[in-house]
Amino acid sequence: MKKKIMFLLVCLLLAGTPAKPANTAAVIPILEIVKTVTKKVIKAIDLRIQKLQNKTIWLQNAQKQVENVLSKLKLDEISDWTQKQKDLYKGYYDELAKVKSAITYYQRIKEITRKQTRLVQEYERAWNLFRQDAHFKESEIQYMERVYSGILEESLQHIDQIFLILDSFTTQMSDGKRLEIINKAADQIDSNYDDLMLFNRQNIMLSLQRAKTEADVKLVRQFYGIP
Repeated sequence: MKKKIMFLLVCLLLAGTPAKPANTAAVIPILEIVKTVTKKVIKAIDLRIQKLQNKTIWLQNAQKQVENVLSKLKLDEISDWTQKQKDLYKGYYDELAKVKSAITYYQRIKEITRKQTRLVQEYERAWNLFRQDAHFKESEIQYMERVYSGILEESLQHIDQIFLILDSFTTQMSDGKRLEIINKAADQIDSNYDDLMLFNRQNIMLSLQRAKTEADVKLVRQFYGIP
């Protein structure tokens, strides 16, 4: 993706003095897909976290009841505690540990989807501004659209990995493998986000370079919210 970004910037620089672009309401088709999928992931995670939190409360109460019974027994009575009851207590403890572990995974996944949401927000903000910037030709705006589409499509592929993780909780997958996929998806989304932010900054700098007067430079800085 970084090669694509550099290629686009070269194309923009070679384009020469730009004319004011035609008024366009172009919307990158992949955007709505990314937004829909991201919202779906967040909703699914929130629902699962809520269920797990309710289960945690139930398990903690059950475990407390068992502990209360144990605290009331004498040492000789504890020694007569049946294996079934011991297994029940151990089962509560083990299940509680699993639930807490799952919540941790879900929280980590939610952080990733939030980063994806920020990526979409930064794209929308910059894309709307670039399309109004008179320092870019219409052909250059089209090049930008291609690069943005590439970044969004890549990020969508990584979100697919998140669905794989969600499904993994109902299948046999080791914690190590699950954590590996989560970390990989997080790194890839971070890379997509960094690519997009770099691309935005470089395009803004290109617009500033094309400003002819000091007043024009000031207007560009105000337009993009640059101090």
